Amino acid sequence: MSWGRIVAWWRPPRTVKPGNTPTPFWSQPLELLLADLATGPRGLTALEASRRLRAGGPNLLAPPQRGGAALLLLRQFVSPIILILAAAAALSFLLDSPTDGLIILVIVLISGLLGFWQEQGAARAVQTLLQTVETTTCVRRDGAEQRIPAADLVPGDLLVLSAGAGIPADCRLIEERDLSLDEASLTGESFPVSKHPGEAAAAASPAERGNVLFFGTHVVSGTGTAVVVHTGADTAYGSIAARLRLRSPETEFERGVRQFGTLLLEVTLVMMFVIFALNVYLQRPVVDSFLFALALGVGLTPQLLPAIISVNLAQGARRMAKQRVIVKRLAAIENFGSMSILCSDKTGTLTEGCARVQCCSGIDGEPSARVQLHAVVNASFQSGFANPIDTAIVGDGSTDLSAWSKLDEIPFDFSRKRQSILARHSGHSILITKGALTKVLEVCDRAELADGSTVPMAAAEPEILRRYGETSAEGYRLLGVAVRRWEDAAPEDPVVVDRQAETGMTFLGLVALSDPLKPGIHQTVVELERMGVRLKLITGDNALVAARIGREAGLRNPEVLTGLELHQLNEAALSVRAQEVDVFAEIEPNQKERLIRALRRAGPVVGYMGDGINDAPALHAADVSLSVQGAVDVAREAADIVLLEADLAVLQAGIREGRRTFANTLKYVFMATSANFGNMFSMAGASLLLPFLPLLPKQILLTNLLTDLPEMTIASDRVDPDWIDRPRRWSIPFIKRFMLTFGLVSSVFDYLTFAVLLWVLKADAAQFRTGWFMESVISAASIVLVIRTRGLLLRSRPSRSLVAATMVVVLLTLLMPYSPLAAPFGFVPLPPSFLALLALILLAYVLSAETAKGWFYRRSLNA
Repeated sequence: MSWGRIVAWWRPPRTVKPGNTPTPFWSQPLELLLADLATGPRGLTALEASRRLRAGGPNLLAPPQRGGAALLLLRQFVSPIILILAAAAALSFLLDSPTDGLIILVIVLISGLLGFWQEQGAARAVQTLLQTVETTTCVRRDGAEQRIPAADLVPGDLLVLSAGAGIPADCRLIEERDLSLDEASLTGESFPVSKHPGEAAAAASPAERGNVLFFGTHVVSGTGTAVVVHTGADTAYGSIAARLRLRSPETEFERGVRQFGTLLLEVTLVMMFVIFALNVYLQRPVVDSFLFALALGVGLTPQLLPAIISVNLAQGARRMAKQRVIVKRLAAIENFGSMSILCSDKTGTLTEGCARVQCCSGIDGEPSARVQLHAVVNASFQSGFANPIDTAIVGDGSTDLSAWSKLDEIPFDFSRKRQSILARHSGHSILITKGALTKVLEVCDRAELADGSTVPMAAAEPEILRRYGETSAEGYRLLGVAVRRWEDAAPEDPVVVDRQAETGMTFLGLVALSDPLKPGIHQTVVELERMGVRLKLITGDNALVAARIGREAGLRNPEVLTGLELHQLNEAALSVRAQEVDVFAEIEPNQKERLIRALRRAGPVVGYMGDGINDAPALHAADVSLSVQGAVDVAREAADIVLLEADLAVLQAGIREGRRTFANTLKYVFMATSANFGNMFSMAGASLLLPFLPLLPKQILLTNLLTDLPEMTIASDRVDPDWIDRPRRWSIPFIKRFMLTFGLVSSVFDYLTFAVLLWVLKADAAQFRTGWFMESVISAASIVLVIRTRGLLLRSRPSRSLVAATMVVVLLTLLMPYSPLAAPFGFVPLPPSFLALLALILLAYVLSAETAKGWFYRRSLNA
């Protein structure tokens, strides 16, 4: 239906209550639907759109969280461990131990507030960064086209569609021109689906609703206008997401955190049960034994791990933003750092991404003004997505097209790889086709010579293909230009062309375009290789161009695998060949996803960088998906990470930041597990050998809180070069070995402290607890500086904040027995002789840990 007919009947909106529509919106007459939505050819007014946004809420699958800060704060206090501690505190109050109960509650409160403060700051930082790459959509409001955030879309808005546009809501199509959509995300249909205005049966399935554009799909080719009917959770995709609670696939980082949590849970539960049972068997008070076992479990659990991970990832995202890399999904940072294969197109990454016309020539190779003129007409009148090739052909716009007028067009699509314009000039109509040379030759039966005469294509094609091979080998991209005289219809009849019109054409000549390599790209590729990232080129261009680009860029193996060869390989053979080859040329859009999956099957973490309409499936298939700020909507929306510049050097800096973030997260895991495991192992043994509890539950909680403070600064710590020089991944067996090795070293010196306290100083229960508390906290704080690096302590400088936090904790621990807090916590002052012995024990511990570290990493590297 044309807008002219709609204008003729459009009338002021009638009031319709939601849900009172007698028939589904896809089967309603379009006139009635537009009236119900109170919209017209000019679209909504800005004022009306604002009112509807306030009334209906933003266009989001899930409504924005209300009371986000309050919920985040509450979340800090609803873990099972925190709830058990709160119950223990209540039990203390009931058993006339209000001081102990109050201390437990204060420590729980401080831990919760610290976690809240860290996570709240991280969440705000990430939200600010995401606004940088906010998804927008083109609408018509107040009669003018404008881009607005997709979240601001409301029912009644008019969407203006072109190739590459994502569909941000459920819409009814009003008008279209060769419009095809990819609906695989909703219907599973792998081929583009043509869309047409009209009415569908009320009982039609989603796949049969040819007049509906669904949220989550995207335009493959053509243009159109559609009216928004449903937004957010009211869309078909939204209802599915709500029913199935859809979420993104688990990343390797998330899987590693989950497996690490399972490991800690198993160890904690076993230790708590054994210690509680043995203490009860030794006829110690049941309540004290329970609280002691519970405190042991808390001591082994890195309570701040969620906050530490959030802060690490958020600070990593902020540092990456400074490198012009925006992270949309924080958990993807680890995959980014672990990436060992990166697949990318050449345009804009290896090359400058701005095509330049080198020459327009006839089939004899001589410059041709006729070829240039028809190429300019085609590029100037096309209304599909903007692209650098048409921009380069149009140039500065100096070609006079005033005598030309556009009648119709057949938009570009990735199966035909050509676009056609029907134009009128000097009273005659002509169809002009431009596109990939081989695809243009398919629709030609004659070729035009320099004198205007024509010869059969069979006679001209060998020479054309010879020039094609020579020019492609020099790195130029070639387009073909063809024409066909069009029989004019009666003036009153509308002029319409379709794809079947592309036949019996006359080949005019070739347009040669260059896209030179970026300066320094060879060095960038070498640097990526040094960092353990192998670059693979995937392009639809011909094999000769791709091979030259691969050689000049310095790819490891510039051997070319073409799309035709790929099609002939089974999955097992493709996995092998995909690992060997670094250049994939003449690749069809549906082959990109297959390539990515073949690479992943071999084990490496695979990244894919795409910015085109047909890149979405490959982006979803990759371990880490990357796009650029200037990419089409569907590619930018599918990406985990968006580069603000299409530059591999920017990507290289982002990889470093990703690895730095992952390294700092693992540092906390190593520190927390080794120190906590060692202390708890020592405490468990001591509780069985001593006639009293080695530490009171409140003292264990205080120990855990103080030792966590330096580790909260780990996100700002420096990272040694050996953490960044190659990809690294989660390894639970490695974490287990680390925990056992350094935990046992810690326990050896704990038991040495026990011996000094009991046999040298003859300490009573209060002195023993005070002495071990001081040794335990100071050793745990000091060892952070040792195990944060694989190298020698004195050769790797920690961050200032980490050093400052460590010094503060050590000072607080030394002052604790002499402060007003000593009595409530059960501490007593110690004689100077112990402090001297404590210093010697700590020095020996640090030296032993340095020795153990060297042995551990040498053994791990040789394993």
